[in-house]
Parts: sequence; C-alpha cells; structure tokens
Amino acid sequence: MDENISRGYIQLGKSFKTDRLLRRLSETGHSKPPEDRCHCIYLALLLAGVGFLLPYNSFIIAVDYFQARYPGTTIVFDMSLVYILVAFVAVVINNLLVETLTLNVRITFGYIISFFTLLFVAVFEIWFESFTHTTGYHINLLAVAVVAFGCTVQQSSFYGYTSMLPSRYTQAVMTGESAAGLLISTNRILTKALLDDEKFNTVLFFCISIGIVLFCFTIHFVLQRTEFVKFYVSLCSNCTDDDDLTKRITLEPTEDVGLVDMLDPNESKSGKYGVLSLRSPPPSPTPDSAFQSTEMLDQGYDVSDDNDVYRTPDDPDALSPLPPTGVTTYRVHDVVVKMRGTAYTKHIQMWGGIKRGVIARWQVARTVWPFMLSIAMAYFVTLCLFPGIESEIVSCHLGSWMPVILMAIFNCSDFVGKILASVPYEWTKGKLLLLSASRIILVPNMAMCAAPRGSPLIPGEGWPMILSLMLGLSNGVFGSVPMILAPKMVPDDQKELTGNIMTLSYSLGLTTGSGVAYLIDYMLGPPLMKPCMMTVSPMPVLSSDNLTTSGVLSEMNVTSYYPLQWNISTMSSVDVFNTTLS
Repeated sequence: MDENISRGYIQLGKSFKTDRLLRRLSETGHSKPPEDRCHCIYLALLLAGVGFLLPYNSFIIAVDYFQARYPGTTIVFDMSLVYILVAFVAVVINNLLVETLTLNVRITFGYIISFFTLLFVAVFEIWFESFTHTTGYHINLLAVAVVAFGCTVQQSSFYGYTSMLPSRYTQAVMTGESAAGLLISTNRILTKALLDDEKFNTVLFFCISIGIVLFCFTIHFVLQRTEFVKFYVSLCSNCTDDDDLTKRITLEPTEDVGLVDMLDPNESKSGKYGVLSLRSPPPSPTPDSAFQSTEMLDQGYDVSDDNDVYRTPDDPDALSPLPPTGVTTYRVHDVVVKMRGTAYTKHIQMWGGIKRGVIARWQVARTVWPFMLSIAMAYFVTLCLFPGIESEIVSCHLGSWMPVILMAIFNCSDFVGKILASVPYEWTKGKLLLLSASRIILVPNMAMCAAPRGSPLIPGEGWPMILSLMLGLSNGVFGSVPMILAPKMVPDDQKELTGNIMTLSYSLGLTTGSGVAYLIDYMLGPPLMKPCMMTVSPMPVLSSDNLTTSGVLSEMNVTSYYPLQWNISTMSSVDVFNTTLS
C-alpha cells in the first residue's frame, strides 16, 4: 500500500486506544486496569535488563583471569570488538525475525543461549582447561559472539515487549541495563576477595552469573502469567475480528475520490483523512446473499472480497454494497491504484520504498543531528578507553585487582550518571554537543596512566581511579540525555524513526571507538610479561669478606633486583646467598 495510506491508517488508529481499553475492561470484568502492587512488575523488568547484559559483562569483568590465562594478548579488546560487531548483525536479523518468531520465543532464545554458553565456558574452558592455549582463546571469542547474538535479539525483543506496557516499564529495563555492570562487578570483587585460588573463584563467579540468568528467566516466565501483563499485552496484540484495528478501509460518501497527502503539513493538521474511514466487517453471509453473489459472479462481476463497496457514476455520493446490473463500478483499491496511473501497483516498489526511506531519514537527521553527534561522541570516547585501555593500567601494589577495581568504579559511576540524566534540566543543543565532545580530553589522560609501559607518565593508582570515575559518570549522562531529548524534537509520527537513527549513531560510536582502542594499545608498545619487575642492577663481585647477609645487602640493591612482591626481610642469610648465586 502507498505510504500515505499507511500514515493515514496509523493516525486513525490512535483514536481507538481508549475504545480498546474500555472494551478490554468490560471483557475482563475490571473497573480499571490491574495495578502493579508493591512494584513487583517494575522490579521484574529491571531484572530483565540485568539478564541480557550480564553475560557479556561476565566476560569483561573477569579481566584479571583472562589476562593471566592469555598474557601478552589483546583478549579484552578482542572481546569488546566481537560483541559490538555481532550485536549489530543481530539487530538486523532480529528485524527479520519479528514476523517469523513470536516475542516469547525470541526472549527465551536469548536466555537459553546465555545459560548454556556461560556454563560451557565455566566447566570446559576454565575449570577443566580442556583446550590448548590458542584454541581456548578462540573458544572464548566464539562464546562472546554467541552471547552477543542471543542477548541482542533478546534485548531488542524486550523493548518491543515493554512497549505494550505503560512507559515507566521501559525505563525499568533501561535501569536494569545499567545495574548489570554494577551487579557483576560486585560479584567479581566478592569472589576474588573471599577465595585466593584464581581458577576456583573465577568458576564461582561464572556460576553466580549463571544462577542470575536462570533466576531472570524464571521471573520472566512468572511475569507473563500475571494479570497485569496479560491485560496490557492482550490489549495490544490480541485484537478480535470485530476490533477496531481490523476494520476495513472503504470509501467515505462525503469525500472526494483522492487521498489527502499526510506528508503535507497543512493537510495533516486539518484533520482530514481523505477517502479513508473504518467500518466493522459485515456479518456472515446469508443464503440469500450467497445466491445474489453467485448471480453477480455469473454476470461477470468481481465479488471475491465481500467487503468491497462500490460507487455508481449516476450518483457519486451514494454507496452500494452490491452494484446494479450494467453499471460501471469502482472498488477502493482500484481508486488508490488508478489515481497514480496504470503503471503504479498496489505493492510498493523496492526502489521507491528505499528512496522514501532515505528522504524521511534525511529530514529527521537535519532536525536531530546535534543529538546524533552527541551520543556518537559519547560512546566513541567511552569505547576508546573502556574496557580495553583500563585493563592495561598496571598497579604493582594492587596487582590483578587494579583492572577489576577500575571497571567497578566505571560501572558504579555510569549507573549514577544514568540516574542523573533523568533529572529535569534545560539542555541546549550547543551545550550538549560541547560537553559531550569535551570528554575527548579523557583519552590522552587515561592513556598516560598506562604509557609508556613499565613507567607511565601518570603513575600511581589515584589518578586512574579518578579518571575512571569521570569517564563513567559522564558516559551515563551524555549517553542517555541525547536519546531522551531527540524524540521530543520531532512530530509523533517520526519518533520511532528518530529512535532508529539515534541507535545507528550509537552503534557507529561504539564501533569506531573500539577500533581506535586498538590504535591506542599499539601506541603503548608491546605488553610486558612481568610489568612490576624492576631494573636489574649489576651483580657485584663477591668475595669472602662480604658473604654475610649484611655484606651482600651493603654491596647491592636487593630491592631493585627482586620483584616487589618478595619480602627480603624474611629471608635467611643462606637463602639470600643461594638466590644471589643462582
């Protein structure tokens, strides 16, 4: 059908929401919609947001284990890039699956993929170490790709699911996404602090993540059967034959034969919808009507659609359900097709659809381009540093705790930033764009905390933690505000298109940021196998006069010869002598 008809149909359909609500209330015997008592539905959907981002975060937050298992590699960089690329492909495929698989099937698919992938990695790759070094490396990347596909399909489907509920429940899922990183960071800190065995605490960490995924799936299974969810889902999806959404488009007697162009602002504001109106389908045909239809078919009339309405040339304002004998008739789809000429078919030509889509997106982009650029810059800066460069910052005092703590700080501050983004504030386009672009200063500062390797320009643990806090807080604010404000800049019929364009900008920022992270890592130089090993001093010439402990300690700088974690004061003189000779 022509795009104008679709637009007109959508605008007509808006007025039936209240009617459908009242009808649904009468069918269920409620005087008002079901209530979300104790905010249980809200909390359940918040857990849903946790569930589809937790698997990926489980791989990233276990950075200490993967760096120890694959030293000298870019394992964290590779995981991040693989996830982003596969997620983009999954979004495209999910749009094709919308009409093929049900919403529940797609959501369940994501949970099943996450559960079995995390279980496989925990058992075979971490606990039993069933694969060689190179094979295990690729197995982990493949696991991230599988999780990315399943969770992205699940994530996109969940937003379609919550769109059938009141708007606050979409916000619950978004809050859950932010809480996922905070929750998984807490999980890693606790398991690492309570257990010294790195293999065992990592397996426990993944098992807790698996348990959370299973719990989220159980909550979703129960959620579907609540009266609250069933009421709103049936309100949107279970339209009966006599529902207003299935009413047919027919000719209106008082209108001209033509379509009002809904793209014309003057006509769209006038409230006219041309020849379009809605009516309920007619009752089942009686034997008399069936006989009459058979007689008309014998006379050469097309009565294949029992909802066709005809206009006679003798009386253009009169409509007849069945045409008189010998009179030229016009059906509604004939009018729509022929007003564009015989070459125009009722199916949209592919090139015409693409052309109209590009024009529509260009028009929207001209309005919201500052917000598109803001969100792209925000995620570009974030992905330049997180999680890759943050995982390369070394602390000889904190050891393997350093990347875990930095990522926990980022996730916590990002969660706070997303909460702050919901606080009302008069953001102008220029201010938002300027502040979002100014985050670029964090890139060289964070890089100097890791470069050059072994002796960074900004040493210590304090500055990296402060910069990670600033990165997360600003990402939470400037990664959310543009997405919130952009739909408010366009008419209602362009809000969904605006969301798609903003998502594209968001994905572009993620992808380019991940690519630049590789460049920054290359500029840092080759990774050090033992970055906390200090420079070795020349070994002194030993004689019989200085073979005592005090003599050795006076002749050489022992603390510069041994790694920092060795406690020289607890070594006996014999141990020092033997170690020195070796």
